[in-house]
Amino acid sequence: MKDYLRLHFIVLLWGFTAILGKLISVPPVELVFWRTALASLGLLALLVGRRRPWRIPAADVVRLLGVGALVAVHWITFFLSARLSSVSVSLAGMATLALWTSLLEPLVLWRKVRGYEVGLGLLTMVGLYIVSQAELDQLLGLGVAIISAGLSALFSVLNSKLVKQHPPLRLTLYEMVGACLSIALFLPVYSRYFTGGRGLQLALSGYDWLWLLLLAGVCTVYAFSASVELMKRISAFVVNLTINLEPVYGILLAVLMYTLHVSGFEEEKLSPGFYAGTLIILVSVLIHPLLDRWDKRRLLKRNPVTA
Repeated sequence: MKDYLRLHFIVLLWGFTAILGKLISVPPVELVFWRTALASLGLLALLVGRRRPWRIPAADVVRLLGVGALVAVHWITFFLSARLSSVSVSLAGMATLALWTSLLEPLVLWRKVRGYEVGLGLLTMVGLYIVSQAELDQLLGLGVAIISAGLSALFSVLNSKLVKQHPPLRLTLYEMVGACLSIALFLPVYSRYFTGGRGLQLALSGYDWLWLLLLAGVCTVYAFSASVELMKRISAFVVNLTINLEPVYGILLAVLMYTLHVSGFEEEKLSPGFYAGTLIILVSVLIHPLLDRWDKRRLLKRNPVTA
C-alpha cells in the first residue's frame, strides 16, 4: 500500500508541472532551459552519489542528445500551451498521448496496427471535438498541447528501444543534457527573432527560484528516480495505468487553484462541454492499458511460444 500511495504521489507531482509552469514568470523557452540545466546537475549528482557509472559510447551519446532535443521541444510547447490557454485545456490536449503512441508505434517499431487502438483513437477524436467546440477561445492552446503530446509520444517510443540498452537514470541524464544544450544553441536565434525585441528573460524573480527548484528537483529528478525504483516492486501495467491519471490530477489541481482564487488561474472556469469532452478522452486513455493487457493474454493463449 505504501508503494501504491507513493506512485500516486509521483503522478500527482507530474500533474503539478503545468501549474508550476504557469506560476513561473519567465517565458517557456527560458523556463525549459533552467529546468533541464538544474535537472542535469541533479541527475549527475544522483549517479555520482550512488556510485553508478555515467559514461556511455560516443555513438550512443549522439542518439541520446538528439532525443533530448525532442524532449526540449515537447516541454517548450507544453508550457506554451498552458500560457496560451488554461491549464485544464492544455492537459486535455496532452491526454491524447495514448492516441499519438498508437499511431507512432507501428511506424517506428514496425508492429501491426491494433483494431482496439483505432477505435479508442476515434473515441479520443470525438472528445477533442467536444472540447474544441466548448472552448473556442482556447483553440490555439489546445492545438499546441496536441502537438506537444505527439512529440512526447515520439520520444517515448524511441526511449522504449533505448532503455533496453542503457539504465534509465543514465539515459535521462544524457537526454536532459541534450535538451539543455539544444536550447542553449537556439537561444541566440530565439533572442533575435522570437522575443519581439525584448531579448532573453533568464532572470528569475520572487518565488521563481522556489517553483523552479520544485519543478526540476522534485517533479523531475525525484519523481523519475522514485518511479524507476518503484518499478522493481510494482508491475509495469499498474505503473502505466496510474500514470494515465496525470491529466486528471492536473485538471483537479487547476480547478483547486481557481477555487482558491490564485492569480493567473481565472480562466480555469470552464463550460460543462469541456468536462464532457475531457471525460471521453480520459475514458479512452484509461481503457487502453486494460485492452492492451487483454490482447496480450489472448495472443498468449493462441500461441504461447511466439507470444
